[in-house]
Amino acid sequence: MAKAYGFITSAGFDPVEKKPLYHFMPGRTIFSVGSKGCNFKCDFCQNASIALEDEPEGKEYSKEELLELMSQRQDNVGIAFTYNEPMVGFEFMLDMAKAAKEKGYKTVCVSNGYIMPDPLSELLDYIDAFNIDLKAFSDRFYHQVCRGERAPVMEAVRRIANTNHVEVTTLIIEGENDDLEELENMFAWLKDISPNIPLHLSRYYPGHNYTKPATSISRLHEIEALAKKYLNFVYLGNVADVDRNTYCPKCGTKVIERTKDHIKPLLESNACHVCKAKIPVIL
Repeated sequence: MAKAYGFITSAGFDPVEKKPLYHFMPGRTIFSVGSKGCNFKCDFCQNASIALEDEPEGKEYSKEELLELMSQRQDNVGIAFTYNEPMVGFEFMLDMAKAAKEKGYKTVCVSNGYIMPDPLSELLDYIDAFNIDLKAFSDRFYHQVCRGERAPVMEAVRRIANTNHVEVTTLIIEGENDDLEELENMFAWLKDISPNIPLHLSRYYPGHNYTKPATSISRLHEIEALAKKYLNFVYLGNVADVDRNTYCPKCGTKVIERTKDHIKPLLESNACHVCKAKIPVIL
C-alpha cells in the first residue's frame, strides 16, 4: 500500500469550474481533496507546499470518513482529486473513486497526465472527467523545467478523449512555453483528437522557484485568438473580467452563461436553443 494512502492535506467544497471544468456539470459543487507529492518537479509549481515538500501538514482519512464529509452538502455532485498530483496516490484515488461511484457520485481527476497505459486503463472505468495539464509542446520545457516527459502525457490525453470527458489546461509563461509556432502545433494536435476539447489558457504568476513577471494579458489574448482558429472552446484562466461564457460553435449563441453571481446553462437537451446544434457538455 502507498505510504500516503488516505493522507489528505486539503479538503473542501468548490465550484466544479475551479478545477477547471467548464463542460462537466456546469454550475455544480464538488468535494475536492488533495494529498501530497508529485511525479514532476516544476520550477513554477503553484502548490509546492503540498506537492514538493516531504512532510506537509494533513491527516489520514478512511474512505468512509470522506464519504461522510461529501454527504454534508446536498448539492455536492461528487469528488475531485486535485491540488497535488493525484497519480502519485493512485491506489487511494482508485479505491475512493470506486467507493464514490457506488454511492452515485461523479468523480474527477485533475492531473499532469503522467501515467502509464495499464493504470490509466484501470482508472478510466472509475473517473468521469479529467483536466489534464499539458504544460507545453516542447520536450525541452518538460525536461528542463518540469523534470518530466511529454510523450506519456500526450498519449494519456488522446486515450482519455476517446472514452471519457477531458479538458486541457496550459499555464502560459512568457519566454518559456509561449512560442507561437509550438503552441500552434499543440492546438492542431488537439484539434486532430477533437476540436471540441475545451482548452483553458491560464495566466502564470510568480511562484516557487520562478520570479518571472506574470504573463501579460495581451499575450494571453494573442494566444487565445490563435487557439480559436483550431478549437471550438477556449477559455482564459487566472484573469479577471474576461468572457467565460460558452458559445455555440455553429451559430455563436450563448449556451452557458457564467458571471460572478451565477452559472446558468441555456441548453435544451444538450443542444443550442437557437440552431439545435449538439453542444459537448455533461449537465
